[in-house]
Amino acid sequence: MRIARVSGRVSSSFKSEGLAGKRMLVADIIDTAGKTLERSVVVVDACGAGPGDLVLVATGSAARIPSASAGIPTDASAVAFIDHLSVGAKDIDLKQLARQKEGSGK
Repeated sequence: MRIARVSGRVSSSFKSEGLAGKRMLVADIIDTAGKTLERSVVVVDACGAGPGDLVLVATGSAARIPSASAGIPTDASAVAFIDHLSVGAKDIDLKQLARQKEGSGK
């Protein structure tokens, strides 16, 4: 799984039948310092996330395991909200991480 900051939503008139009724989000994959590693990844929302939320993103075949994503054509699903994050003995300030500007790492 990867850490991501949700930046927006995606809507589509025509899509694969499996995606009908599914919410799709735009998320930036980030590291624990808030630096953007991968921009604008479209993920299926399996946890009710929205812009500004920090989520865990499952990728590959694991993205299709949650019931909200089962059997649909996706490479990535937002599967959980991040409530706490620490690296070693250091707690990460999630509020700061959520509001950082794209790619700034500050």
